[in-house]
Amino acid sequence: MSGISRNFFKIEPGQLVSFGDSRYQVTHLLSLDSILAVNLETQETQRLRIETVTPIDPEANEHTSQPSERELWQLSKEEWEEAQDRFRAIKPLLANPIRSRDDVERLAQEHKIHAATLYRWLKLYQDAGHVSALVPSKRGRKKGTFLLTTEQEKVIESAIEDLYLTKQRHNPTDVAEEVLRRCRLAKISPPHPNTVRSRISLINPAHKLRRRGFKDIARNRYAPIQGEFPGADHPLAIVQIDHTEADLILVDEVHRQPIGRPWLTLAIDVFSRMVVGLYLTFERPSAASVGMCMANAMCPKREYLADLGVAGEWPVWGKPDVIHADNAKEFRGKVLQLACENYAIDLQWRPVQLPHFGGHVERLMGTMANEIRKLPGTTFSNPKQRRGYNSESEATLTLAELEKYLIDFTVNVYHQRLHHQLGMSPRKKWELGVLGDEHTLGTGLFPIPEDPLRIRLDFMPFFERTVQQYGIQIDNITYYESSLDPYINSTDPENPKAKRKFLIRRDPRDISKVYFFDPADNRYIAIPYRNIGFPAMSVWELNEVLTRLKNEGRKDIDENLIFDALERMRAHVEEAQKKTKAARRQATRKPKPTPKTLPSKSEPKSSPSMAPNSVEDDLFSTPVRPFDEVLLTR
Repeated sequence: MSGISRNFFKIEPGQLVSFGDSRYQVTHLLSLDSILAVNLETQETQRLRIETVTPIDPEANEHTSQPSERELWQLSKEEWEEAQDRFRAIKPLLANPIRSRDDVERLAQEHKIHAATLYRWLKLYQDAGHVSALVPSKRGRKKGTFLLTTEQEKVIESAIEDLYLTKQRHNPTDVAEEVLRRCRLAKISPPHPNTVRSRISLINPAHKLRRRGFKDIARNRYAPIQGEFPGADHPLAIVQIDHTEADLILVDEVHRQPIGRPWLTLAIDVFSRMVVGLYLTFERPSAASVGMCMANAMCPKREYLADLGVAGEWPVWGKPDVIHADNAKEFRGKVLQLACENYAIDLQWRPVQLPHFGGHVERLMGTMANEIRKLPGTTFSNPKQRRGYNSESEATLTLAELEKYLIDFTVNVYHQRLHHQLGMSPRKKWELGVLGDEHTLGTGLFPIPEDPLRIRLDFMPFFERTVQQYGIQIDNITYYESSLDPYINSTDPENPKAKRKFLIRRDPRDISKVYFFDPADNRYIAIPYRNIGFPAMSVWELNEVLTRLKNEGRKDIDENLIFDALERMRAHVEEAQKKTKAARRQATRKPKPTPKTLPSKSEPKSSPSMAPNSVEDDLFSTPVRPFDEVLLTR
């Protein structure tokens, strides 16, 4: 297995990266997906794609620049203009790497500043790699600085919480008097009443109204109006995600016979209206499809486009700040919730009775639906429109062909054409939000996953299992690889009387291997079937087999019974494939061999993505995606 790391790294000028067997230093950011870098051995400058480079361990390079922690979009116009003026002052020095002290002195005289100031600005910029580092810091006491003791602040905070932020609605004078009383009891110096009033004035107005019993007023005054969304002021600030059943009949890959309508899961960036993630399946919506869509959104898509044979660019990756989802059950899976918490993604549910909070993704669904209805086999939006049109007889596209069509439309049409609410294309808005221009601050390129496989692993279902002499057993199927040997019958380090349980992850689309987290070196290991002669299958097929065996009255079910039943089921489906639509649809769920095999050992040093707290996640009870359906996150 390739190295697995959940880390993201940010490309900035001055950063050291590796490409192939060579080390490079980034000099310029050329576009959304490419950089200029100089080879540290040959000193040749080369253009590199961002997705093909990997970061060099900062401990091996003490001079690697550290990104600024400043909230760029909070800068005032005056602060930014001052930073631009300072950058223009040092720009000639940046363009002249062999500058002398005389050059600096001469430039300082032109700008009527001291040479030491120019040197200081130059260092600030080179250390940070962006102009915002040159924003002047304000003199005097910073806003929000408190001079009271911790005890005094605690008294004020408690009095505000107990008196002011209640439906009794005490006034500030009452709070100040209560603070005075509590300070005397605690024998500490009381603050001035004006200080108490100042602390009250700092409370968020909407929070204040809600706590004091004015929820309706808070909603009417502070809820967003149509066309705007709170907090969506930069790319990936807020991403909306939802499902829809496509108004289109698809055909199977083998006999080109109609098998039914697929489900589409989409994720959209509210700031730019860029589609950031997409997942297509015949299975009904589940936490698995939500997780796969989110993993697709967070990972680079260059290889995915190449595998589909779609020309164009989709330069979107990175961790969303907030995910806004419907209140449906499929968005509340345990794996999904823990994965979002692990990546510091705020998974929020759409407020009840406020449908416009999901308006952006719903409009995107409408755009996709209109495009899909142009295709042969459409069911239209209602029976009246479909009158005189036989959708099944007209159907011609497979799931893979529809996927390619939708991605081509997304990347080369929807992202490129004018969006009337934005006044520009989604691609241009995304680029402006990331790179900025002379009038607008950009966020800079988003950190890129070091290993996309790790992202997908964190959104996969997980188990806790002990390691026995025969290996690991999940759902009556045994997995073994020699890497498990050191952990056979091991005991819990914190409880020697109990067997030690280990974290196991499993891809629902292909259970021919599981991923074992090795606690000794913090890496995942791919563990195959103990009997490698068994065929690959999906969790959906496994559940179907187990159901059939139970209906037959089988009690002592082992893996031999399971795979014998699987073979019979597949033979039955193959025989009936031309007879019924349901059988043809079932045939599409049969997994195929993995095109690229992975060695068993993973390489990165990282900790487990989340602490396991259940033997089996609720995700397993939902329909899972077959391995031969479209894998959008490669």
